Amino acid sequence: MNKKVYNSEEEFLKDYDPNEFERLSITADILIFSISDGLKENYRRLNKKHFSVLLVKRDEYPFKDKWCLPGGFVHMDETIEEAAVRILKNETNLSDIYIEQLYTFSDVKRDPRMRIVSTSYMSLIDKNLLNDKLSDNARWFNISINEDDNLFKVELDNQEEKIYFEVEKVLREKTTDRYSYYIRKNDKLAFDHPLVIVSGISRLKNKITYTDIVFNMMPEYFTLGELQQVYEVILGKKLLDPAFRRMIANKVERTDKLKKGEGHRPSVLYKYKSK
Repeated sequence: MNKKVYNSEEEFLKDYDPNEFERLSITADILIFSISDGLKENYRRLNKKHFSVLLVKRDEYPFKDKWCLPGGFVHMDETIEEAAVRILKNETNLSDIYIEQLYTFSDVKRDPRMRIVSTSYMSLIDKNLLNDKLSDNARWFNISINEDDNLFKVELDNQEEKIYFEVEKVLREKTTDRYSYYIRKNDKLAFDHPLVIVSGISRLKNKITYTDIVFNMMPEYFTLGELQQVYEVILGKKLLDPAFRRMIANKVERTDKLKKGEGHRPSVLYKYKSK
């Protein structure tokens, strides 16, 4: 069969039939992380910090009554990032907050409805800014994660319900240190969202050590003890005070404000030192 030869782009487009190709749909899923205070166990100590993720309970099929990340289809007149910002605004009523592209998930069977490719985004927010009520089907879940021999064991807890899943990390390319992730256990999260959550946690743990990303989850003023707790709860380990102070020395500046009360001596408040 002879292939038709076109003399110009205009001629080609006039003859072009878009129905000649299979179609797929694009969605944006938003991984929203924050830090929250737990119950005070000792009036002389700081509130325990919890690393949290926002989930939404689906009210329609597929995966009806299961939890998922906020997300939605990309409109024809917007980019994927514009869709992500729109979805984030709808869920939190916040704008101008930190968001970055995380990864594109394209397994052919990730959605039972049709061929859907999802680009995920990670957003970090200070929950103190959430003055407006979240949507009725949205809840914050505290994250507990244990990495045991490349197997991520994750528990999400909102005091009313617990979600548990396991994701395996498999080396794919040794020369570039690239890994693939596979869901090994999951019964309450929709789609492939366990993979999105683990990918986001891994990205955040990596970036927190060499960027200022953590300050997107901090209030304007904070004590060094509070900041250290946030680092520790995300990294999942205790940090030595001298090492931590060196890590954040050029990232914060002391103010003349004090945090008083709560059963302990007044503490100096610091703020993020923007470049």
